[in-house]
Amino acid sequence: MGAITAGKGYSLGLRDGKLVCWNAKGQLLGSVPKELRESEAGEQLLAVVDFLKAHERDVLQTVEGWMLRSLPTPSAVLLSVWEDETYRKALENLVIVPEGASPGFLRGVDPKKGIGLVDADGETVWTKSETFLLPHPILLEGLDDLRSLAAELGLTQGLKQLFREVFTKPRELEADAGEIHTFRGGKFEMLSHARGAARSLGYRTSGAFAACRVFEGGRTTEARFWLGGEDPMEEAVTESLAWVDDAGEAMLVRDVPPIAFSEGMRMASAIYGRRVVEKKEEGDDV
Repeated sequence: MGAITAGKGYSLGLRDGKLVCWNAKGQLLGSVPKELRESEAGEQLLAVVDFLKAHERDVLQTVEGWMLRSLPTPSAVLLSVWEDETYRKALENLVIVPEGASPGFLRGVDPKKGIGLVDADGETVWTKSETFLLPHPILLEGLDDLRSLAAELGLTQGLKQLFREVFTKPRELEADAGEIHTFRGGKFEMLSHARGAARSLGYRTSGAFAACRVFEGGRTTEARFWLGGEDPMEEAVTESLAWVDDAGEAMLVRDVPPIAFSEGMRMASAIYGRRVVEKKEEGDDV
């Protein structure tokens, strides 16, 4: 980006989303002096940084929402947002399924040619489909092959899709099971720490549980992972993972749709990974 004058021969600008400073000789400084950071020009540019970061979060949440809701998205929406660099970074190289066409890696959008894809043979094709699906990886056939092709072509994704953690229901699941106990016993020094871990991962918290909502198959399913405890300042120990329907009624695990199951497990696994892990003393049994 261009630079703006900040007094005393200094200039300020943004580079890679950070505030940077040049001296009168045009040399880039290793850090921005405090007086310039706190100047009117500095505060204006930092406000732009905050706006861009918030926009990036909003874009990722929007695109992820397309993937989690299992509904077609109008291609006109794709065309309208493609010029936004933040949207383009989030969408480029995602596997999509245009209406009436085969899945492929999204490479471009053109008002005349339509949606440009790289297909399973590595060839670029264009389609004028009116809608497209952004499938969750658990619904993609040949997921490992698509991952290999992406690696072969050197494609990276702004939104975690192909290399998103996926979970399928265990075969030994009991018919009347209403909870998953895999992530029980995760200790946090305080419930507030557990809530903070959940929120930092992008999950909503309510009371003592973290939640993840998915719209799938025409209905809403919410995964709830019990973080434990009541007082935010007291120790918390995670309990079971369960799901409820759009009426708030508990569901049997066997009835939970595949995306909702996978995303619930992904949430619980990620939060559980932030637990306090006690270090073994030297000489302890292994």
